[in-house]
Amino acid sequence: MQTTTSSTVATPIAQRKPPWLRRPLPQDRRFSQLSEDLRGLGLATVCRSARCPNIGECFSSGTATFLILGDVCTRSCAFCNIPSGQPGPVAGDEPFRVSRAVARMGLRYAVITSVTRDDLPDGGADHFARVVRQLKAELPGLAVEVLIPDFQGSRAALETVLESGVDVLNHNLETVPDLYPLVRPQAGYARSLELLARSRDWAKIRNQVVHTKSGLMLGLGETREQLRRVFADLAAAGCAILTMGQYLAPSVAHHPVIRYLPPEEFTELAELARAEGIGTVFSAPLVRSSYHASEVAHATCASMAKS
Repeated sequence: MQTTTSSTVATPIAQRKPPWLRRPLPQDRRFSQLSEDLRGLGLATVCRSARCPNIGECFSSGTATFLILGDVCTRSCAFCNIPSGQPGPVAGDEPFRVSRAVARMGLRYAVITSVTRDDLPDGGADHFARVVRQLKAELPGLAVEVLIPDFQGSRAALETVLESGVDVLNHNLETVPDLYPLVRPQAGYARSLELLARSRDWAKIRNQVVHTKSGLMLGLGETREQLRRVFADLAAAGCAILTMGQYLAPSVAHHPVIRYLPPEEFTELAELARAEGIGTVFSAPLVRSSYHASEVAHATCASMAKS
């Protein structure tokens, strides 16, 4: 892997996407129907907002990751396609609309994420909790995964979400700490790790089953040794599930792709992460945080039951 420092960017590649990253455009009726249903309910998805390469597969199979708290983010991460600016007011009926969509889709596992709302006193934590409670009340037996921002390190905000009854608490590190100034300038590596550790500790103290999860994008300029240290940090913080996928720049204005990793390298890195102590690792070029989230969570539960 090419190396980089916190003050310089490694040279971007000038090649076309390799064949393992190309996905066919969605054309089936189920994709169109789900898109229409979500639009009719006024709901956003990170699948579309973040230009996920798996949108065709997921929508066509009847799944999606809901994006709550609006579609404008208060932060400006260099990798993200979601617009940055001043968000609008929080929609009080959004929990009901999300619940209606999940019921229509017949989901048994729902994934909820959001833009970062640093403009709100609690970062949107109470709204997250309202969505989870509404889902749990209306759809008994539904498992809920949340992919949350860092809430600027607020322990109270984090606990508000945990107390709502989530099954999987996901918070992405996204990249190695040396790249944070370039890629996540408004975030903090230590703060994100602390959030995961606090989630683990909260679950232990209350004897609750909440699996912690995180994700990394590869190809931003990180080195293998930097990744190994991140794996060790995640394991020490109690992270049970790790996803890793290839970073794809949404536009030329975003952080460039430094390297396309071949599929076999993702397999090697997964083995390295497991060796550092992370129980479940889902690593492949097109893997994203909530890709096949239900299957990954079930695999984690099965693994822990055997241990």
